[in-house]
Amino acid sequence: MPLTFHWFLPTNGDSRHVVGGGHGTPATAFGRDRPPTVGYLSQIARAAEDLGFIGALTPTGAWCEDAWLTTAMVSRHTERLKFLVAFRPGFVSPTLAAQMASTFQRQSGGRLLLNVVTGGESHEQRAYGDFLDKDARYRRTGEFLDVVRGLWRGETVDLRGEHLRVEDAKLTRLPDPVPEVYFGGSSPVAGEIAARHADVYLTWGEPPAAVAEKVARIKALAAEEGRRIRFGIRLHVITRDTAEQAWGEARRLLDGFDAQTVRAVQAGLARSESEGQRRMLALHGGSRDDLEIHPNLWAGIGLVRGGAGTALVGSHDEIVERIAEYHRVGIEEFVLSGYPHLEEAYWFGEGVLPRLRAQGVWSHPLHPAESPRTGAGEPFTGAGASR
Repeated sequence: MPLTFHWFLPTNGDSRHVVGGGHGTPATAFGRDRPPTVGYLSQIARAAEDLGFIGALTPTGAWCEDAWLTTAMVSRHTERLKFLVAFRPGFVSPTLAAQMASTFQRQSGGRLLLNVVTGGESHEQRAYGDFLDKDARYRRTGEFLDVVRGLWRGETVDLRGEHLRVEDAKLTRLPDPVPEVYFGGSSPVAGEIAARHADVYLTWGEPPAAVAEKVARIKALAAEEGRRIRFGIRLHVITRDTAEQAWGEARRLLDGFDAQTVRAVQAGLARSESEGQRRMLALHGGSRDDLEIHPNLWAGIGLVRGGAGTALVGSHDEIVERIAEYHRVGIEEFVLSGYPHLEEAYWFGEGVLPRLRAQGVWSHPLHPAESPRTGAGEPFTGAGASR
């Protein structure tokens, strides 16, 4: 399968330094360097669109702007880019969410993708009035998606579930196309829900061997449900003309992490109930030492940021090699970001994407004549990229 790339809209603010936040921790002061105005976010979205990214992830949580409202406004300033809207199913009824998605599809020209976020932090969930524990939240998510999927098929849905109840639910206008559902989670119950409902299973950027184990597990669960799902990975990226330049930028970012902020963020993230967050924390253990946990995979971002905490760091050719390595273990979609998001979109879009196009594994969506190989030919190894 050809590779797909998405970018990120920093609705908690942007900076030349790492902006913290997520998983119950507040955004850091650096988020005020470039406030998340519609104007600035539209700049990033237009850059991603021009460079050839398919979509842009927009996060959810108390630490950032609302994803639905923000993307609805930014969509008016773009033409093709899709919006991977993160939302928490416990905060809105499934019927209303299905209706919102249907409306978004019609008004945007079919540019909605949905990132279903169950929510791993009970203390943050309670602030929104949600008092279920983690496993119960996942079971509710399963019921939620049962209702939404049925409504999108045009069915009249009645459900008396453990957590949700609807009667005679029906949409008067169906979404066209039906939004694809992106879903992540490392716990056993998360895997069960993903196998039943996900179109794309997302993992954070662990080393390729750990990602391979996760892909194999979720793929087997999906097969038991008679389904095939795609796999994506969420990473930051620092790519430059040379490896020395890229690692110099990583060191500059690391120098901006004061010890007090690192301790405070790590203490907050230690409360997380998320298995994925626990795995992210284990990659660095709160230490600044030995942060390159796999060739070109740097765990430094996770010292001050919740959620995705690793970055691909290296020359453009090295980044191509790492993308090939993840592709070999089953990853087809890459959701990327970098600080600041406007400039880093250009570094990746002008440095890495042309090399992938030269190898025949990616093409710009506005130039279909340069379509990637999907069958015959040499396998994608990352070697031999144009320099």
